[in-house]
Amino acid sequence: MNPLLHTRREFLATAGMGFGALAAGAMLQRDGVVRAAEHGTPQRAFPTGAKAKSVIWIFLIGGMSQMESFDPKPELNKYADKTIEESPYKATLESPYLKKNLREVIEGLHKVHPKIFPMQVGYRKFGQSGLEMSEWWARTGELCADDLCLVRSMWTTDNNHGAQYQFHTGRHKLDGEFPTIGSWVHYGLGSLNDNLPQFVVLGTPLADCCGGAQGHGANYLGPRHNGIQLVVDPTSPLPFAAPDRGTFQEEQAGEFKLLGRLNRLSAADYPDDPALAARTRSYELAYQMQAAVPDVVNFAAESADTHKLYGLDNAATKTFGGQCLAARRMVERGVRFIQLFHGSNGGAGGWDAHGNLQAGHSKLCGQVDQPIAALIHDLKRRGLLNETLVVIGTEFGRTPGAQGTNGRDHHPYGFSIALAGGGIKGGVVHGATDELGFHAVENRHYVTDLHATLLHQLGLDPRQLEIPGRKRLEIDFGEPIRAIMA
Repeated sequence: MNPLLHTRREFLATAGMGFGALAAGAMLQRDGVVRAAEHGTPQRAFPTGAKAKSVIWIFLIGGMSQMESFDPKPELNKYADKTIEESPYKATLESPYLKKNLREVIEGLHKVHPKIFPMQVGYRKFGQSGLEMSEWWARTGELCADDLCLVRSMWTTDNNHGAQYQFHTGRHKLDGEFPTIGSWVHYGLGSLNDNLPQFVVLGTPLADCCGGAQGHGANYLGPRHNGIQLVVDPTSPLPFAAPDRGTFQEEQAGEFKLLGRLNRLSAADYPDDPALAARTRSYELAYQMQAAVPDVVNFAAESADTHKLYGLDNAATKTFGGQCLAARRMVERGVRFIQLFHGSNGGAGGWDAHGNLQAGHSKLCGQVDQPIAALIHDLKRRGLLNETLVVIGTEFGRTPGAQGTNGRDHHPYGFSIALAGGGIKGGVVHGATDELGFHAVENRHYVTDLHATLLHQLGLDPRQLEIPGRKRLEIDFGEPIRAIMA
């Protein structure tokens, strides 16, 4: 090979594809210049005026019941054991929403259950705002009601657990694979910390049946925008990136330097290979993370009061409490998007209450209520809640009618989510379902309205997040829910 050509190639690779370019890109992103050059079409900077810097996205896998959480329905108790047709609300079954938005994967698999099933837990008003929530969420209500925004009018189109994927991408599973909301945030915003991933996944993600790694994946945005899964274990937080036992730091630094040079040489021959670019960045980030990640999941410096607040002293709340505390520590260190999964069971998810809802939901709420309350309260007392948007979501709700003797089936027609912080009003309810909790009837919102709201609070315009050659549909963009913005 001509040595001059080799030198020129190496120079171009180093200047255009190397660590210097990555660092320069990160600095530009921190100054508000969006990613797009990697796709060949520069875009203007997004609108300024962001209210939030980070997002903590809590997802309860399986479909939490809206009636036993954030949307109590006393009429269920009043007309328990009657059919919907026998109640004053038989018009519910004539609603155009019953089929208008439904897109079944297996036709007829999830039918309307006519026998009204009473609420399985009590409810009351919380805080000065008087938000009505179930007793299973008492700790969150007591500590955080006046910081919560309950959106009770969400709907989706998938009545099976592909709705988990849909909640994260906005698209039905039958449409194919698309970037998740976390990946869009990663793509649209720059780094606040060069030693940690900007899109972190905590807990066990979606099972393969319901989206799998696609539930935190970037798809056509490129692998560099995928969520990175971490473990809340300071002895092994990065099992896939830990150095070999006995390896000296200087030795490893030399290995990474050599890998970087080899990757840059390859990049000169394959400048448009996103996998190669992502791998180059991953080696650099992995090296930096080996020191930063163990620190962020090491709670030794946290006070005994904080440990107790998150429930780290309780077997029921310890695991999820640790993930919530790690999320707070990541926000403090500038991580943009932290995605927490709860309820994984290798299948549809623990919140999938087809039977024995009372026992199942009470146990699961007992695992998450205190940690979520602690997270919101802790962010607030540290002055971080105003710039951190916390989302509590699930793929759909549960039926007002009984499935079997003591369960509820899947229900995409109306369900609830909760938000706190990040410039969102606190102590408010937005939207409503009907008296039985069947249909979202007031201020209805498809899941991408939540995405658009989140992006707006981060200073991003979803309509600017469009890649040449990747046509997005109108429903992909959603509309920000301006009524809940402070």
